[in-house]
Amino acid sequence: MTSATPIVPDTEHRGLLGLLPRAWRPYALLARFDRPIGWWLLFLPCAWGALLSGLPNGDWWRIGAMLAGAIAMRGAGCVYNDIVDRDLDAQVERTRSRPLPSGAVSVRAAWTWLLVLLAIGLGAWLAMPWPAKLWSLVTLPVVAAYPFMKRITWWPQAFLGIVFGSGAVVGFVAGDPAAAFASRQGAEWWLYAGTILWVIGYDTIYALQDVEDDAIVGVRSSARRMGRHVRGGVGLLYAGALALWGAAFWAVRPDPLALVVLLPAALHLAWQIATLKPVDGANALHRFRANRDTGLLMVAACAVVGMSGL
Repeated sequence: MTSATPIVPDTEHRGLLGLLPRAWRPYALLARFDRPIGWWLLFLPCAWGALLSGLPNGDWWRIGAMLAGAIAMRGAGCVYNDIVDRDLDAQVERTRSRPLPSGAVSVRAAWTWLLVLLAIGLGAWLAMPWPAKLWSLVTLPVVAAYPFMKRITWWPQAFLGIVFGSGAVVGFVAGDPAAAFASRQGAEWWLYAGTILWVIGYDTIYALQDVEDDAIVGVRSSARRMGRHVRGGVGLLYAGALALWGAAFWAVRPDPLALVVLLPAALHLAWQIATLKPVDGANALHRFRANRDTGLLMVAACAVVGMSGL
């Protein structure tokens, strides 16, 4: 990325955020409530899993509970990440205006806000069946370790994939608790594995915004590791994700039509790669955010395969 590339601001003060009392806005920014793409990307795999399970007990309300939990826990993750990274964020142009490095929120207040968000997430967790509760706890050590991974590995995006992708399994066993004890041909695990690759891919695109500053402060990322091969690398990750998602669909419905419904998502991912400009931060951010639409196309695909009698 060249120095002439404009840096995309990391905080916004428009829209619904502007309606909040001024004293509340830094806390909303700290939890990234101005950036809904994050909770979309955390929630969507949960919805995929639930819909692909077929929801045999008709527990549709659990999808709403997972949405509330995703918003709260994504906010909590951002707060925790910013507490850990506050010194690094102060050295990166795109992130130095965040509430902690800018001084708008104290570290003590950030910890308090984190506890509030965790309490909301706990409420959503309590609404889940026991198999989903237990699986959601498995990834907590990875959640805690993730902010430190960029200091010790070139692939912190893989750890994010383990965390964000786990919603596929949580959603599947929330929709069909019996799947935790009876074989569904590994559908939830194929879905999870594919989602990990998808997350690594889109977060690599996101990291393109910071490659210059990351090199200066010593932060590692898959975007820096791939270098000039980033388009091909992300393309391979997306192709692997589609293959694994196809295996998940086939496990639920062994019918060629179950694979056809993946085509819209596949075309959308191909468009991202074809139009990605690695040296353009604004382009990278737009392609990253476009993954919400990929996720919604996958929602439709999972609903067709899981809920219909193909």
